[in-house]
Amino acid sequence: MKKILIADDEKNMRWVLAKNLKEVGLAVIEAKDGEEAFHQFLDTEPDMVIVDYRMPKIDGMEVLRRIGTINEKTPVIMITAHGNMEAAVEAMKLGAIDYVSKPFDIEELMIKVKKALNLNELNQEITYLRNTIAETFDKKIIGSTKRMYQIFELVEKIADTNATVLITGESGTGKELIASAIHNKSSRKNKPYIRVNCGAIPENLLESELFGYEKGAFTGAMNRKQGRFDRAQGGTIFLDEIGELSMALQVKLLRVLQEREFERVGGTELIKADVRIVAATNRNLEKMVEEGSFREDLLYRLKVIPIQIPPLRERKEDIPVLIDFFIDKYAKEMNKGDVQLNRDVMEILMNYDFPGNIRELENIIERMVILSSGGCITTALLSVEVVKGAYLNKQDIFILPEEGIILEELEKSLVRQALERVGGNQTQAARLLGISRHALIYRIEKFNLSNGESS
Repeated sequence: MKKILIADDEKNMRWVLAKNLKEVGLAVIEAKDGEEAFHQFLDTEPDMVIVDYRMPKIDGMEVLRRIGTINEKTPVIMITAHGNMEAAVEAMKLGAIDYVSKPFDIEELMIKVKKALNLNELNQEITYLRNTIAETFDKKIIGSTKRMYQIFELVEKIADTNATVLITGESGTGKELIASAIHNKSSRKNKPYIRVNCGAIPENLLESELFGYEKGAFTGAMNRKQGRFDRAQGGTIFLDEIGELSMALQVKLLRVLQEREFERVGGTELIKADVRIVAATNRNLEKMVEEGSFREDLLYRLKVIPIQIPPLRERKEDIPVLIDFFIDKYAKEMNKGDVQLNRDVMEILMNYDFPGNIRELENIIERMVILSSGGCITTALLSVEVVKGAYLNKQDIFILPEEGIILEELEKSLVRQALERVGGNQTQAARLLGISRHALIYRIEKFNLSNGESS
């Protein structure tokens, strides 16, 4: 049975609300003032709260504020005085899901209660599903943003199929972790998982590495050698940096995808390929197709299931979680005990764009944990490049010159530029400067500026 906490200093109001809520099968907890309401909230953990704005001891707004610090997801409906829109707006800003003004229609309130409870139930289901996905996912893959959960859910859906997957994203975003998760969640998980970095193997060796070769296929081929596709039979092959393949190898890979078979170098025997192919790249394959350096038919075969990993700068909510993970990882490895990150360091890292993505963040944290002492990571351990990068990101309007400035001259120059840009219109110039028209007039007189318009 759902529990509703009613907080109102008027006994008759509490009686009316309780009667109607109980009639629809809800349990009711009552509180006659704000302080009692908050204690009841802590003790009973209600599914929803209806709180009056004006109450003794502490008012409804303070109750709402305190509830938000304990559980911001608990739906709260605020009861305000007639016409007090300021209180209603403030309540919504503080997290109230809705409000009603006295005197109110009890049926209208009951509709709002039903909607709030349904929404709360839906949110609980979403939270449960997200937590379930996160718990069953690879522990190395960290993400709490909507885009990352969408990727997690997609991996869950496609893992136990044979569909070819193309993972795209900048270097350091974790493409290889997603590929590994796809294999580990599939029915092929007990079979080989073979990783090939197509950009790290010389072009003249890559074909024989992928497909193997027969004895005598070329000088030095003294025996038959199995390739990576041979070794991956029954399992998964991860082709990292697929954009580095030569056109000749693209043709051979296309055949594997189309016919599910291949030949070793120097051989004529067709070998069936029972292999799931997952590919990844940080390059724009569509652009490469336009330039003629990547086959369009191969691209379509690869991207049956496309997965794009967002860069870290587009999922900054994950930065604190990743920082905690890496601090814990390296503090344990180095027997550092409990290591804490200074708040100023966190602010700098949140403002930094991480061109190297998660890999760069991990390297930064590893370095700072190594250099830390006394269990604390301070700004002194950050590199100049990181601090400078964070500062420049934050300061996108004006950077103080090395030689300094005369503040009044800068202000005078900005006022003059604003007036010139809008042909002397004081209202528009004030809007450009983010000040009132009266404040602008004061500065025009202060700096003896003439704008050719008095209105």
